[in-house]
Amino acid sequence: MEAGNERAKLLRAEIEQLKKDKNAVVMAHYYTRPEIQEVADFIGDSLALARIAADTDADVIVLCGVHFMGETAKILCPDKKVLVPDPNAGCSLADSCDAAEFEKFIREHPGHTVISYVNTTAAVKAVTDIVVTSGNARKIIDSLPADEKIIFGPDHNLGEYINAETGRQMLLWPGACHVHDRFSIEKILEMKKEHPGAKVLVHPESKRHLQIIADKVGSTAALLEYAANDDAREFIVVTESGILFEMQRRCPEKTFLPAPAEDAECQCNECDYMKLNTLEKLRDALRDGEPEIHVDPELAEKALRPIRRMLELS
Repeated sequence: MEAGNERAKLLRAEIEQLKKDKNAVVMAHYYTRPEIQEVADFIGDSLALARIAADTDADVIVLCGVHFMGETAKILCPDKKVLVPDPNAGCSLADSCDAAEFEKFIREHPGHTVISYVNTTAAVKAVTDIVVTSGNARKIIDSLPADEKIIFGPDHNLGEYINAETGRQMLLWPGACHVHDRFSIEKILEMKKEHPGAKVLVHPESKRHLQIIADKVGSTAALLEYAANDDAREFIVVTESGILFEMQRRCPEKTFLPAPAEDAECQCNECDYMKLNTLEKLRDALRDGEPEIHVDPELAEKALRPIRRMLELS
């Protein structure tokens, strides 16, 4: 254990020096490993990281998250070098929406405004009118006329939540996040019996029956804010368990219980892709200047328009 701690300490020191040498900034999603969040200059959800990327004056951005986040940063900052620690850190939700198939779906339903969740590839964003995140989707959709015809993709659960909350009838693409789609309502209800005073916090990418039993449905940032401000002392957290690190850091006096997956043997539900980000890979990316994210300039220009629309509306 001591050898491991010493190794991590040396890696953190290397990373801090490389950030200074390269004029680099490290951004990390809440779902990454605790040690990644500890060395990041900024941690946040997809919306927060997009805003930070758009405003940073660093020469190099290292995005510790998944691949589409690196793409979004590159689209917003074409003149900067954008690195990801592991190019294999994909996203099951983004993978559930093939750009060619999505474009075909759009053609089959003409006259619709196309709204895409940020968890998509640049190619999907390029055929989109407005990009949204879980934190601003409701606000942006509420800003559109009540009778506007909308295609929403790729997350079916988030789209179903918005339809239920607003009374809209958006056409939904049948995609899902492999983490949020596999939470067990039976196990969560059992946890609630064992912890009757605990509040249930649910991400809207989860299935509708979980949203219905929640005390709070919201993005990672919204769940963090709720946990910090609510009087409850215990919370059952129905989203990727990496968020518990920041929740516990902000609220050390409270208890946060990770909700399990249907097939989990342990009390956990993790994104394997997010966990591909490690201190070693982060150090190597800063040192070597790769893996670097590249987005075709013509594609990036098309994808930038709906991202800018999102930033304007949110």
